[in-house]
Amino acid sequence: MWPGSFAGAIGFRHDLAKVQRSLLLLVIPSLVGGAAGAILLLHTSTKTFERLVPWLILGATLLLAFQEVITRHLPHRWPIALVFIFQLLVGVYGGYFGAGMGILMLAALGLIGLTDLHQMNGLKNLLAICINGVAAIYFAASGAVIWFDAILMAIAAILGGFAGAKIAHKLGRKFVRAAIVIIGLGMTIALFLKR
Repeated sequence: MWPGSFAGAIGFRHDLAKVQRSLLLLVIPSLVGGAAGAILLLHTSTKTFERLVPWLILGATLLLAFQEVITRHLPHRWPIALVFIFQLLVGVYGGYFGAGMGILMLAALGLIGLTDLHQMNGLKNLLAICINGVAAIYFAASGAVIWFDAILMAIAAILGGFAGAKIAHKLGRKFVRAAIVIIGLGMTIALFLKR
């Protein structure tokens, strides 16, 4: 998924340039969390992983769906330490699972006071580059990569990253938020039915 995050970051590069520079420090907990999550994944049984996945996606989707309501009742500026801890947890989640990580990061970025969905997408993609990159390096070094499948997924992720950024700009922020919530709920239902 790393190439898709990279392509998405390029697609949102103008929006990313408007993000507060201090938020770029979130790269640090993203790298640490991504490495920890990757290590945890290779030491988790398949059965445990399959039980956790639908709940992880459902939680992330609901957090994004109700982000505006939640943020009204929270301080607009969280202390930087709390923001770092939250992103560290997102990094662990992303390194461990990845699917739905974007939903979780968008929700988290909303909770720390960002409101522009395109800027949030740009920052989300930058942080995902860190999380997915460090996890990919660990998986490759551990011999846990099926390279043919990984290359196909990388090509699809690159196309999706570029196309997703263009489509998001054309359709607007409200539509994108609703689409993300619908996709997240669809993924949750499909995974619960698959169990």
